[in-house]
Amino acid sequence: MPGLIGALQLWSETAAGTASLINHSENHTFRVDAPFGESFSLRVHRPGYQSRASIESELVWLTALRRDTDLPVPRPIKGRDGQLLQSFESPGHEPRLAVLFAYAPGQEPSPTSNLGQLFVTLGGFAARMHEHAMAWQRPPGFVRQVWSAEHILDPDGLWGNWRAAPGMTPEIGATLDQLDALLRRQLADYGTEPHRFGLIHADMRLGNLLVDGDRVTLIDFDDCGFCWFAYDFAAAISFHETHLAVPALKAAWLDGYRAIREPSAADIAAMDTMVMLRRMALLAWIASHGETALAQTHAPGFALGTAKLAKRYMAG
Repeated sequence: MPGLIGALQLWSETAAGTASLINHSENHTFRVDAPFGESFSLRVHRPGYQSRASIESELVWLTALRRDTDLPVPRPIKGRDGQLLQSFESPGHEPRLAVLFAYAPGQEPSPTSNLGQLFVTLGGFAARMHEHAMAWQRPPGFVRQVWSAEHILDPDGLWGNWRAAPGMTPEIGATLDQLDALLRRQLADYGTEPHRFGLIHADMRLGNLLVDGDRVTLIDFDDCGFCWFAYDFAAAISFHETHLAVPALKAAWLDGYRAIREPSAADIAAMDTMVMLRRMALLAWIASHGETALAQTHAPGFALGTAKLAKRYMAG
């Protein structure tokens, strides 16, 4: 990436380090190895997605979670100027925003592995974050996106337009139009009271977990925002909504969640609604991120699979 060597100079820890790309989805993430043996994760933000104020707000919440809880979340590192968020020049491009994190060991869990205990853990993580979000006094100027039905389903949604997804046909589009309308009605009825709607991680999928033995680290708060708390479960099964294990994973998630916080019957019923809302969000994301390997991996058959899920959901 142009300008990356200069970017490493912004932190004393990485000034003489070497960087290698480890992920490209919404942003570019690099592993940086320093000469003295320590490693770091460098996140370079995609231009135009998150504003400076939004990223700074994410880091404020992340810092508060590290201060107020024992949740295993990333540790951001201040640059030479004492700021967590840094900016560097990228030749031929607008300035890029970047954040450095302490490196967290572990591997992304496989969807084919035994995920039951992992989802108990994730349910507990979510409940603790939700309790923190409800009690935490957000500072003035705090701003994050809102993952409402409109912001996900509208043609100019935060992740794009689901109607433009590859594999879309008139028949599939007609089915998903019906689902779109139903989700809007159901979510309006469910409401956004503070005990069910607030600040959440919003992207607790397998790709944002690092498992190292018995330790699970939850990474990548770049999509955190205001949404229904139940959406965190839906995000956890991203791209795998059709898997036969989903009901068991939902039960495991609830076991972990209930150990911290008791959801209502309406909250539990809303989890299936959130799965469909998330699936539509992912359809839009695939439509607008066709250059990424993740979108290319899941694009074949994703629209058709979403329509099949929609028919089952609408049939009750």
